[in-house]
Amino acid sequence: VEVVASLPCYLEDNVNRQRGKGVFDRSIAALRSLNALGYGDPAGDLYLNLVYNPQGPVLPPPQSSLESDYRRVLGDGHGVRFNQLLALANLPIQRFGSTLLSHGQFDDYVSLLKQAHRDENLDQVMCRSLLSVDWQGYLYDCDFNQMLGLGLQQTDKPRPHLRDLPRLALAGNPIVVADHCYGCTAGQGSSCGGALQDAG
Repeated sequence: VEVVASLPCYLEDNVNRQRGKGVFDRSIAALRSLNALGYGDPAGDLYLNLVYNPQGPVLPPPQSSLESDYRRVLGDGHGVRFNQLLALANLPIQRFGSTLLSHGQFDDYVSLLKQAHRDENLDQVMCRSLLSVDWQGYLYDCDFNQMLGLGLQQTDKPRPHLRDLPRLALAGNPIVVADHCYGCTAGQGSSCGGALQDAG
């Protein structure tokens, strides 16, 4: 089992401000417990990856330099080991989209994502090679489309289900896209595996 844990910053104040008082200390304790079980050991096969996403309407910094900072602060200051940091952009949907709207920042953030779009990220976005399945078995091009209710499109199946998968022609199938998709193509790119390009 590979563990992927969200830790939005390596600084206690930032984590507690975003997630609540005491969350940083509980997160460090949990990561140490995983380390004690062998997770995060670079010589082992029990992977512990951490996830970073910005606290506001900005793109993540370069994943490689941010990972170095995480390793230095978490390792030296807290004795925590991990295998990889995954830097993800925030997509303007759901809770984050609502926060942007309430602060009058939605249009500016979508504009930032569009301006930072890089064509070279298109070949690596997760919707090109993965599917998302909801709890009822319905299929989506990605988990973000799933959260928005934008189902996988097939001409002969109005709402494809997991049971239909063996008979679906997915090669060359159009992917449902909208403005939130720029979150995966902006800057260094973003996917469930972290940055798509090395920007640092």
